[in-house]
Amino acid sequence: MKQKKLKITLEDFILANRRAARMEEIERHGHPVQSRRMVHKSKKTYDRNRLKRAVIKSDDGSLFL
Repeated sequence: MKQKKLKITLEDFILANRRAARMEEIERHGHPVQSRRMVHKSKKTYDRNRLKRAVIKSDDGSLFL
């Protein structure tokens, strides 16, 4: 019988490279490294500074007396 040749697709190649890069990173630093430390802020929570910036940004500079 003939054996089938394995074909490596582009998706398989990219996935293998990502896994290899991740393993190298873990070996280099001793633990998995997270690239983003900032926590997502919810728009629903009260934030005085965000509200102030929104008012200043929407202000067109005209003053009616």
